[in-house]
Amino acid sequence: MLHHFNINILFTFLLAVTTACFYVPELKHRGWIIIASCMAMAMLYHLLMKRPCKVYLVDFACFKPSVACLCSKETLLDRAKRVGFLSDENYKLVTKILDRSGLGPWTYVPEGLLEIPPKLTLDEARKETDTVLFGAVDELLEKTGIEAKDIGILVVNCCLFNPTPSLSDSIINRYKLRGNILAYNLSGMGCSAGVLAVDFAKQLLLAHPNSYALVLSTENEISSMYWGNNPSMLLVNCLFRMGGSAALLSSHPSDRRRAKYQLLHTLRTHVGGDDNSYRCVFQEEDEENKVGVSLSKELMNVARDALKVHITSLGPLVLPLSEKIKFLSNLIERKVLKTKIESYMPNFKLAFDHFCIHTGGRAVLDRMQKSLELEDWHMEPSRMTLYRFGNTSSSSVWYELAYCEGKGRVKKGDRVWQMAFGSGFKCNTAVWLALNTIDASSCRSAWRDEIANFPVKIDPLPVKTNK
Repeated sequence: MLHHFNINILFTFLLAVTTACFYVPELKHRGWIIIASCMAMAMLYHLLMKRPCKVYLVDFACFKPSVACLCSKETLLDRAKRVGFLSDENYKLVTKILDRSGLGPWTYVPEGLLEIPPKLTLDEARKETDTVLFGAVDELLEKTGIEAKDIGILVVNCCLFNPTPSLSDSIINRYKLRGNILAYNLSGMGCSAGVLAVDFAKQLLLAHPNSYALVLSTENEISSMYWGNNPSMLLVNCLFRMGGSAALLSSHPSDRRRAKYQLLHTLRTHVGGDDNSYRCVFQEEDEENKVGVSLSKELMNVARDALKVHITSLGPLVLPLSEKIKFLSNLIERKVLKTKIESYMPNFKLAFDHFCIHTGGRAVLDRMQKSLELEDWHMEPSRMTLYRFGNTSSSSVWYELAYCEGKGRVKKGDRVWQMAFGSGFKCNTAVWLALNTIDASSCRSAWRDEIANFPVKIDPLPVKTNK
């Protein structure tokens, strides 16, 4: 509306000057100069307004819980034994899962879960989420210097905890955000919601130029814990941990000078039309009417197939021409000529400098490394994030990017691939371009005080033998 209003003013003024030139002799010579100048101004303004809007990541923050939330594997098993909900068989299963999970000796859980008996109230769940999100937003506002009143768009995602008023409402109340803010609360979208929320915010920023969008991602441990004995539901308890992130996106052209990254691409793939894909991550009640999230044995195959569909669309956007030709030739041979050959996996190392693949678990990362043919160096941010912070759900890709920055790896012109899987089943991508070299010494992040201790060596999984 503002664009059309300004153009109308220019052309109205132009018409007035032209009319005056015909009826006022003194303006004839000067009038044509004014008309030409106005036309040039109008054309320049129109061209500038027609330029595609760009979206920038000004900065982001990952929440690091307090020491009071530190939890070792031994403490987790001790609490499980004291609460007494696990059978002996499942206690051994949980112990085995924790040993093979890829998580390190210390991660974070809400204080309420460390109590005996654990505090599982709504107030404790609210306290957990408020602690995480408020902590992340406070750090982000301090980093960017942005005023809360300047934020025009708010997107909050949390899969399993959705109280009333909503989490986005609690952010608005806490920071006294303006009354006409576009606020959205995403629920039930799984671990890929962090990337999905970036895509959603991008669409809103393109529709509302010169705006700021605050994107928050978290999961609530207290409300998502499973207190039963169904083995397929116990994996969530073993992998998921406390954490969250806040990111400030901007469509202000002037922010390019201070922004860390420019958003080049977002891509969302949904394979939920298939029943196996839809049900592979499913919240339901067990035989004793206890609610939990079950993970199907087909999960890895579903993730593999979803990745194939996803990269078919992603490849043409990011790959160099040589890889596009190889991929297309292979596709024609398999689909048109019906040749029985394996599908070609493009070399994405030619398209991206850094890989932030969601920390779904050690098995997921192993499968992704094998499928994408990545080196250990490329997988290090994901594996170390899983080791230090566990699976923080939708915020994990931000802890991974913070790791890359903390290690001083991000240079000007580098491309970063954030990719995450989620229930539904979804595979989502965000591609970022580093606008400046990130100075590791000046990075304030969840890794800052301990980044020198990483990477750590992770023992390989024992090889299965057939007896």
